[in-house]
Amino acid sequence: MATKKTQKIEAPIDQRETFVSIQKNLAEAASGVRDQLKTLYALQQADTRIDKILQLRGELPLEVESLEEDLAAIADRIAALEAEILEYTSSMTANKNNIAECEAQIAKYREHLDNITNSREYDSLQKEIENQDLLRQIAEKRIGEAREEIMARKHEIAGLQERQAVKNNDLDAKNAELATIVESTAKEEEALVAERDACAAKIDPRTMVAYDKVRNSYVNHLAVVPLYNGNACGGCMSTVPPQTVIEVSSNKKVIICEYCGRILVNPETLD
Repeated sequence: MATKKTQKIEAPIDQRETFVSIQKNLAEAASGVRDQLKTLYALQQADTRIDKILQLRGELPLEVESLEEDLAAIADRIAALEAEILEYTSSMTANKNNIAECEAQIAKYREHLDNITNSREYDSLQKEIENQDLLRQIAEKRIGEAREEIMARKHEIAGLQERQAVKNNDLDAKNAELATIVESTAKEEEALVAERDACAAKIDPRTMVAYDKVRNSYVNHLAVVPLYNGNACGGCMSTVPPQTVIEVSSNKKVIICEYCGRILVNPETLD
């Protein structure tokens, strides 16, 4: 009877991985510690150079995004105001029609007054004329209010359009500035991204998770650092014991700074 082939189940990657938690894995890597360290350092160098390119752009991308959001909000407000103007215009038309109907009714009732033979019918027609006149006055008042509302909204739209023009000019200027910076660094950035991807492809997923976590934990985004002045961590500047300095230079084991959790390397002995 054929034996059933068992399938190896991959354990999920813990997104909280650090270099300390995967130190044993790094030491047992098939490519060897030296190659792992060399690849990680090359990855860090590529990321650092990409960071410098992004720093050249400064706050421009965020400023452009903020201006685009402001312009979208202004456009939405103008559209809402224009819709309200249409509603008020429609109400004015309706009230003008009401006024015409009231005046027609008043004219008709006044014609009947000439043929009235008793005071009771006369008083009734006069009451109808008064009611129609009151309805006409209400319609005229509503037309006047609608005109005021339309004027207020047109005034607000004019102010918004002025702001819109200023922000459009700002957006054009910042987009042009950003485009210039992006264009001047595009080739270098493309090459660095390709270099970074090549390095990342050689590193196992758990190590990449740890690398990204450590890198994102610090403002300078350094996860793999050389020794500073030969005896200090290049990340936190803490002094490294002489024996540890020797071990770092040997490239035979993964040395992690006990203070900041970064991997320590000696670039001179990695070549």
